[in-house]
Amino acid sequence: MPGLRSYEERRPYALPDTLAELAGPVSGHVVLPRELQWTGRTHYDLDDPSDAAVFYERILVDAVRADDIVRLVNIDLLRLLWSRLYLPVRVRRLWESRFPDLTAAA
Repeated sequence: MPGLRSYEERRPYALPDTLAELAGPVSGHVVLPRELQWTGRTHYDLDDPSDAAVFYERILVDAVRADDIVRLVNIDLLRLLWSRLYLPVRVRRLWESRFPDLTAAA
């Protein structure tokens, strides 16, 4: 039917204003905030690259406030993991269109 859009097309995704403000932890164990704990898993080890990638995927896809992204995502770790993240096409496009240097990091 014309005019119908998928959930992904309608869903708002949070993004920070700049990558420089991403000041999240770069190592150690982290716990998802309560509002992002809906899938059950809550603890992640940022020193394990696979675990860190899953944590970042959850944050970038599920966060509805830019403040959560700023608090939980670290710019250096994001650049390191970017090419390994499994993200919905729209999420990846939104981030790469706002922050083209992420594609260079991939």
